[in-house]
Amino acid sequence: SDHMENICGYLMKYTNLVTGWQYRFFVLNNEAGLLEYFVNEQSRHLKPRGTLQLAGAVISPSDEDSHTFTVNAASGEQYKLRATDAKERQHWVSRLQICTQHHTEAIGKNNPPLKSRSFSLASQGSANSPGLQRRPSQNAVSFFNVGHHRLPTGKRVPIMQPDHLVDVREMMSQAEGQQRDLIRSIECLPVSGHLTSLDQDLLMLKATSMATMNCLNDCFHILQLQHASQQKGSLPTGTTISWLEPKISLANHFKNGAAQNFPAEINKPGSVREEQSIAEPCQLTREPEEIDPDEELEDICDDKEDDLGAVEEQRSVILHLLSQLKLGMDLTRVVLPTFILEKRSLLEMYADFMSHPDLFIAITDGSSPEERMIRFVEYYLTSFHEGRKGAIAKKPYNPIIGETFHCSWRMPKSDVATDAGSTFSAHSPSEQVTLPKDMEGQEELDYYTVKFVAEQVSHHPPVSGFYAECVERKMCVNAHVWTKSKFLGMSIGVTMVGEGLLSLLEHGEEYTFSLPCAYARSILTVPWVELGGKVNINCAKTGYSASINFHTKPFYGGKLHRVTGEVKQNMTNTVVCRVQGEWNSVLEFTYSNGETKYVDLTKLSVTRKRVRPLEKQGPFESRRLWQHVTESLRDGDIDKATEHKRALEERQRNEERLRAETETPWCTKYFLKEGDGWVYHKPLWKAVSAAQTQQMDTN
Repeated sequence: SDHMENICGYLMKYTNLVTGWQYRFFVLNNEAGLLEYFVNEQSRHLKPRGTLQLAGAVISPSDEDSHTFTVNAASGEQYKLRATDAKERQHWVSRLQICTQHHTEAIGKNNPPLKSRSFSLASQGSANSPGLQRRPSQNAVSFFNVGHHRLPTGKRVPIMQPDHLVDVREMMSQAEGQQRDLIRSIECLPVSGHLTSLDQDLLMLKATSMATMNCLNDCFHILQLQHASQQKGSLPTGTTISWLEPKISLANHFKNGAAQNFPAEINKPGSVREEQSIAEPCQLTREPEEIDPDEELEDICDDKEDDLGAVEEQRSVILHLLSQLKLGMDLTRVVLPTFILEKRSLLEMYADFMSHPDLFIAITDGSSPEERMIRFVEYYLTSFHEGRKGAIAKKPYNPIIGETFHCSWRMPKSDVATDAGSTFSAHSPSEQVTLPKDMEGQEELDYYTVKFVAEQVSHHPPVSGFYAECVERKMCVNAHVWTKSKFLGMSIGVTMVGEGLLSLLEHGEEYTFSLPCAYARSILTVPWVELGGKVNINCAKTGYSASINFHTKPFYGGKLHRVTGEVKQNMTNTVVCRVQGEWNSVLEFTYSNGETKYVDLTKLSVTRKRVRPLEKQGPFESRRLWQHVTESLRDGDIDKATEHKRALEERQRNEERLRAETETPWCTKYFLKEGDGWVYHKPLWKAVSAAQTQQMDTN
């Protein structure tokens, strides 16, 4: 009962980009299920300046800082609020969540069973919804009669028999037909006027009707599996249960006027044959370019992704896009709206994961296999924070096949942490590593150089390869990543399929690692990013391994961006280090000797990468390739950015079509296919191995 008490107090409320944040006096009315606010406490006896119904609302703590949170009402209205500190935010969030849950459950208990009734989403819209500005005779009800239908009498039985499954399938087919008619009726509306095909309420109706049918299909599939398990003994061998797929053609949905702004590749003519995902084995026909690090200049580009206004302004476009999708759908072939893009390519994002080269170089300085594994884990966990630009979840450009990105970092030797006695000459003669002659002499400089190259090696599926090396420290990393994105309702999930390999040539050690999944949450309000899943790091030679869990936030309570992990010696199954914290905030490392180390990621120094000026870059290098899109986004000209983006994608499709017609496989520039992965054409380990062989022959 204490938790259901009314609370009140001052919070800062975000109004708009011009006005910004303003103090307002908020009152949580638990009995009515309302969140109200006033100009100040003295005016609380007057009419509230604003009111939100909390039934069906979502209360979301923000990852921007520890003070901010949002209240997203079922009507679509949103309050972005900020408390004075983390404790006060938690107090408000917990009370709001309890009140929201109470009134949401009350609606379900108080409502009668589903009956045949008509309703209008227009009456439930937000205050600024175009649906509320129509004349009474022009609401959605006057155009559509949307109803729930009772099951035919006599069909309700305790146990679902096979013939009843047939009846359910028939009724679902009828429902799908009605939903299809509803979509067709909406899309036949004009694109301008009082009630249009782009009306927010109607777009929401399309999206929710599609989601409802997908949910029913999932439920029907569960019934099929349940029936199959009950009848397991009577099923003939080889019988399979088919998934009831929605019968609505996705291509037929892209008919609204706004569809021209984000065409999907699924609509391309059937005569266009897709490029095969894996190119035939071939030699590198495009000559790899050796980039001179001295031509690269320290990067001065600092694109902050902090625009909160675009999401709300483009709400209709997002709703229209969501109405085309179904749960679990692969988004690889869907071209997303331009306004959600970051101002960088995915290949450059991979480079930004290397923004702490001092920690990377320091891995090989570990005095023991145990310490080197722990140092790698520390570097691995610190790499994700800088890889994300800001708190807003925006999407980097999808790289064009053949696109490349080059950069490097220079790190003063004095800034790299080393251990006493950990020097190059400390190794026995059998461990000495010989550098090729063209790489000798670089250790005379007072800084280390880490070079990076990435290439988009495949379009379908989208696979990127990237490679980084520090010749002076005789270490390199090679990785390939296939990004698989799926629609999950109000979020988008991206699975990073692939593997990385870190080679410490001084020690003859190789560390394999994987990458976590990424999720863009709250895509209808203020989207934000979280990581999830379990990743593993292994070194076969030393027998050390690490298991790291990126925890997604529970629906109620829990912390954002939590990560836990441990490093162990596999032979003895001994845990030598444990880690916990947040991957974008503070990490705590506890070692087997009882010592504890804290790493504040927000205070780690970031080394700016060095990139060649645009005029010296090749036509397929990321920044030059996407420069017009990036410039348009900086200027806020979304339409112009869309035009440039569409031109690049159309060129890629035309080239893909030509290769398919001439049966010409795509040949990469820097990476070669080896087994299931992609390997840099001239990795450091091959150069060192060749140099050692040559030295042995000379001796």
